Amino acid sequence: MERALIVCDNEKGTAFYKSFLKENGILDMLVVENCSTAKRTISEYDFDICLINAPIGGTNGQELAIDIAEKNICQVILFIKAEYADEISAKVEDYGVITVEKPINKQLFWQALKLAHVAQRRISLAQKESAKLEKKLEDMKIISRAKLLLIINQNMSEEDAHKYIEKTAMDIRLSRAEVAKEIIKKYEGA
Repeated sequence: MERALIVCDNEKGTAFYKSFLKENGILDMLVVENCSTAKRTISEYDFDICLINAPIGGTNGQELAIDIAEKNICQVILFIKAEYADEISAKVEDYGVITVEKPINKQLFWQALKLAHVAQRRISLAQKESAKLEKKLEDMKIISRAKLLLIINQNMSEEDAHKYIEKTAMDIRLSRAEVAKEIIKKYEGA
């Protein structure tokens, strides 16, 4: 994890979180003191982790934690008083929010941070795979469009259009999608 957002409205708590994150290799941190600033900040910047020290701004932090978890890919750790832990945990866990009881046990905090780090890595890998599949799907659409144009304009069969695109791509050392884009440009003037 590289970038953290700390949502905390007291100096002592902020100092503790900053110190703990620094000890664990997270040096890029931003601190905000209320929910509205946190929402605005998280929409403007990418974070790997968000720590919410509840209560925050008169709320138990639950709504903020859920909002951030739903709309962003960062991991959220919500620190809550032990007496409310079971109730709030039950409400936020379906959103992937990790809860840690206060007073804070450093070992438990470290485990939560480690868990958030692992989860963030898995999310990043899934996001990269998703982007790769989206690109592949987009390329397939472009190639299909080019094949259709070859079928219509050159009276080729689908198989011949496919072979033409593949052979041209190999001959001029471009991807099939790049060749397909040139075919589309030629016949559609796009």
